[in-house]
Amino acid sequence: MSAVGAGPPTAQPRDPLAVVRGRGYPVLLLLAAVLGAPVAAVAFGFLALTDKLQSWTYTDLPRALGFHGTPSWWPLPLLALAGLLTALTIRHLPGTAGHRPTEGLSAKGAPAVRDLPGVVLAALASLGLGAVLGPEAPLIALGAGLGAAAVRLVVRDAPPNVAASMGAAGSFAAISTLLGSPLLGAFLLMEASGLGGALLDVVLVPGLLASGIGALMFTGLGSWTGLGTYSLTLNDVPHAHAPTAAEFGWALVTGVAAACLGTGIKRLGVLLEARIAPRAVRGSVLAGLAVGGLALAYAEGSGRAASEVLYSGQNALGPLLDGSARYSVGTLLLLLVCKALAYGVSMSCFRGGMVFPSMFVGAVGGIALSHCPGLSLAPAFAMGIGGMCVAILRLPLTSVLLATLLMGSDGLTVMPLVITAVAVAYVTSLRLEPAAGEPPAAGAVSGGS
Repeated sequence: MSAVGAGPPTAQPRDPLAVVRGRGYPVLLLLAAVLGAPVAAVAFGFLALTDKLQSWTYTDLPRALGFHGTPSWWPLPLLALAGLLTALTIRHLPGTAGHRPTEGLSAKGAPAVRDLPGVVLAALASLGLGAVLGPEAPLIALGAGLGAAAVRLVVRDAPPNVAASMGAAGSFAAISTLLGSPLLGAFLLMEASGLGGALLDVVLVPGLLASGIGALMFTGLGSWTGLGTYSLTLNDVPHAHAPTAAEFGWALVTGVAAACLGTGIKRLGVLLEARIAPRAVRGSVLAGLAVGGLALAYAEGSGRAASEVLYSGQNALGPLLDGSARYSVGTLLLLLVCKALAYGVSMSCFRGGMVFPSMFVGAVGGIALSHCPGLSLAPAFAMGIGGMCVAILRLPLTSVLLATLLMGSDGLTVMPLVITAVAVAYVTSLRLEPAAGEPPAAGAVSGGS
């Protein structure tokens, strides 16, 4: 007699790690290892070219034209040209020159090879001429596109999951040292893409392998060329003491302030993007002039270089922290306002990533707060970075790691404060998000002139 309630036999659940145990997985790892070196070399070349373009346009060109230094108005024509070139690239080349910055840091799969020239050219025009965005988003797209293309070139009928895994490995390799550690780049990509479970197990090992090979390639090329590794590092970090009750109070304040400022920056970008989209070329040129005007206003108001407002802020974090005593509170607040506004405007039509400008804006705000009673420089700096990163990126784990690993041996000391600031900023940012009924952001910049 059959058991009560017995039904048809159920199929055995599929082993989620069957791919890892399969015979082809070692080949996948070999492809990831082989892929890491050339992708890292391409990424290194992109970063070196961007750095040289910034130096040539902002420093060498004015001197070649007979100026004794860089005029404070110099960013105006540079950013107008950046807007023009970026808009023309988006309009005339395949794809949309990478994802829009207002979408946040996303990992939506590998772009087609035909889209990569647009990604590179728009990023070079934006980053090389002074837009307030970072290099990580175009590098992720470039690494993913090259990785997926390499697999299809070797194995023309490669399964989609293999191409996706190699695309992810290419992204890992492309940013392997950009954030200071291959592991930090891996955390960033995993959290941004939402990888988890069995899929994480399949993608993680090839990605880490490609990232490690890429880090070695960055180190070797940096030593061979003398250009360095373009890695985020701080050489002189102020000592941090054990957290105090007052500093935990300031962590709450920092989290709320970062959430409000980050939400304001993002809303500014989305609002301007909707206005610029119908008239992309003209709007992008005007946006470039606005960013240049903010840099000019800061230079005239503070007597400092306009370049402090421009670019991603990656290379400026160390000098900012080292020279923090030479900034008055008024200068810091002026820099905070100008950089934040330039960041929001840059989101609207340029192409680049969100990480480094978030870190710089948060660092400036943290240093300004360190002048308040009961808050010292090291935790204020770290909390500002963590809070602003999570407000913009919505990646809490990555934000904590970015802020604490940057502090070196003092990172563990300030970690409880950073976690508090990040948690408060994250929850507050989600509560400040537009309601579900509000209209969505405008589409990609592809309208008329």
